[in-house]
Amino acid sequence: MPVVQDKKINNKVKTKTPNFEYGTIWEDPISGHKIGCLDVSKKEDVEKLMQRQKAILAVQDPPYNVDINDEFGNLPLDRYISWSEKWVDNTIDILDKNSSLYIWLGADIRDALQPLPDFMIMMRNKPVSIRNFITMRNQRGYGTQKNWMAIRQELLYYIKGEPIFNVQAEYTDIPKKTKGYYKEINGKVTENFERSKSLTIRAGNVWHDIQQVFYLMHENIEGCFAQKPLKSAKRIIEAGSNKGDIVIDFFGHSGSTLLQAELSKRKCYTMDIDPNYCKIMVARLLHFRRTGETGWGRTKILKDGKILVNDEQLLGAPTLLDLV
Repeated sequence: MPVVQDKKINNKVKTKTPNFEYGTIWEDPISGHKIGCLDVSKKEDVEKLMQRQKAILAVQDPPYNVDINDEFGNLPLDRYISWSEKWVDNTIDILDKNSSLYIWLGADIRDALQPLPDFMIMMRNKPVSIRNFITMRNQRGYGTQKNWMAIRQELLYYIKGEPIFNVQAEYTDIPKKTKGYYKEINGKVTENFERSKSLTIRAGNVWHDIQQVFYLMHENIEGCFAQKPLKSAKRIIEAGSNKGDIVIDFFGHSGSTLLQAELSKRKCYTMDIDPNYCKIMVARLLHFRRTGETGWGRTKILKDGKILVNDEQLLGAPTLLDLV
């Protein structure tokens, strides 16, 4: 299995994105991230990426088993659950004894809300405990004149042991306007502002302050249909880990978890079975380091499973990154 490491030339690192193929692992010389073109359902692939290290936090965003622009297949439900069980087991095996596992998963109203119900039943037999069921309320949705608009995304939160939870990461920038209930303190009846002096509200398990990614947003990665917002990644990462911790995402796709780990000063070990998404993840990280930009906006990156642009366009010339 090839491991790609950038070469240092005159105190600089050549950062042309590697030509990923199945088995390639790219190691970031600056922050210690890893990106592998690997199969999460294969235990040996996960072990080769992790090298006996344990993660404090996992953020998994598997395919929802629905057809999107003919890119993702639609498996019979039993096969999908069987495949899911493999990657779930592989994930749990490399989590620390005190860790958190977040899983984005869809509920298709056209298919009895599957795969979510059967997936949750499968998870009942795993050595993790359900901690919460989070809903992210999209600002945009799929409209219909005969039903409620579909504007939600489901996020399952499981724990292993007694993981950290940094509650400050849950606070939003939404001002606290509604006054709390009254309670008696030292014989005096006073208003209770959620038992805290914060001027903003906590997100709770319904996140309505996050905008899902769409083509007008700068962080948009054109062609990555399952891209999650950096703001949601930030909330999860900073609540469930500390600086320097290892965060894993084995369905890397657009690289949102990777980029937010960079911003939050965590190490991200990630993978995708598609070499094009692996290249996009590397390019997005290096592009951010050069320009401070989190995406390419409306620039077309993928078409028919092929990358349309060259390294200079993806990364933003020049192709050398100064380490000093």
